[in-house]
Amino acid sequence: MSIVAVEAVILVPSYLRREREQLKNLETISFEVLASLMQLSMLEGQANDSPSPVRLLPQTIGTGSVIQGGELYRPNGELVSSFGEPPDILFTPNLVHEVSRSRSSDGDRYDVSWPAAKLDGAYVLIVRHDSSLINADLRAFAWRVTGLVLIISIVVTLATMAALGATVIAPILKLREDLLLAGTAVSEERSVPRFQTLQNQRKDELGDVMEAFHQMYGRIRREISTRRQAELALRTEQEKAERLLLNILPKPIAEKLKQNQHLVAERFESVTVLFADIVGFTEIAARISATELVAILNQIFSTFDQLADQYGLEKIKTIGDAYMVVGGLPMPCSDHMTAIADMALAMRSEIKNFKTDEGIPFQLRIGISTGAIVAGVIGLKKFSYDLWGDVVNVASRMESHSKPGHIQVTETVYNHLKEQYCFQRRGPLNIKGRGEMVTYFLTGAIASPPL
Repeated sequence: MSIVAVEAVILVPSYLRREREQLKNLETISFEVLASLMQLSMLEGQANDSPSPVRLLPQTIGTGSVIQGGELYRPNGELVSSFGEPPDILFTPNLVHEVSRSRSSDGDRYDVSWPAAKLDGAYVLIVRHDSSLINADLRAFAWRVTGLVLIISIVVTLATMAALGATVIAPILKLREDLLLAGTAVSEERSVPRFQTLQNQRKDELGDVMEAFHQMYGRIRREISTRRQAELALRTEQEKAERLLLNILPKPIAEKLKQNQHLVAERFESVTVLFADIVGFTEIAARISATELVAILNQIFSTFDQLADQYGLEKIKTIGDAYMVVGGLPMPCSDHMTAIADMALAMRSEIKNFKTDEGIPFQLRIGISTGAIVAGVIGLKKFSYDLWGDVVNVASRMESHSKPGHIQVTETVYNHLKEQYCFQRRGPLNIKGRGEMVTYFLTGAIASPPL
């Protein structure tokens, strides 16, 4: 870039100045030819009493002349004569009073118009010149100047590089390597590397830059360490909050709430709801301490939660000693009745592992119903995913009207599962708010036939 800049500063003005000089020489030749023409015109006018410069124009052009042609006009624009190549300059009234110049795009032709003032006010002459020799001269001149500038620039550049190599470039290269080491150490959390620039204590501007680099590296390393600790703590808290949220709400519902959807509600045409209640727990609660009560409920419901995860079901809530779970949402599935039936049987089996304060195994009353519901989250605080619909009420009634240790289901559930499970018909039962309903007790799964 330095070479180009120096060459442009030297070459361009010199080139333009030489071009102007060469073109000026052509104009001088034209002027001398015109002076001769005017002199001859005056002689002929004296001899014939009729100046006739028209006949004299072709006589001024000889072989190898730089004048290639021209046109002669009267001041009113009348073309008197033309010879040789026609010029590119066209006659205009301005040419009567001023000189006009034009050069062709390839530079081989140069046109000049001489105003009437230079021709005694009688004519306007436009002359075409051969300027090809000027092009060749300018190219040779440009090559000479370019070569000279190139030699000077190379010598100056080499001398400058030799002088700056040891004092500036080498330390800068070391600083560059230290910057790469610093970036690698920070990104990969390595120990502080051994920087080369620490070995050179300079008292100039470059030394100040090196010192600033080391101070900046130390500050960045401390800030990154602090930021990573903060990010780790934030990530840990976010994971805790995420786990807590997913323990309260189903994952799809939690994602919708995080997207600022304040009202989340959806209708499901086919789900199965299960209610379970611990038989006699109210009486037991009156005999034991609150700590023991909460501990035993936590053990029982934690076991039920594991079963819900095992069968792909969604726990809705617990109310006192009652447990509610549903199949078929928030992601619809076709086997939700089978999954609920399997969980009910597993719950009835697992509850036997827990005993009252008197050493008697606990028992459950379980009710199951199936149908359409609306599920969602409402309100602004203490979010809870809940269900609404007749199927919820019927499942609750199935549980409350069931017997200890039994699983009571509706006739619809029975009709769907009778080929897979064993049932005992209970008969018509007067259900509060529904009247008489035919219900069944689920007793177990039908054993698979031997292969």
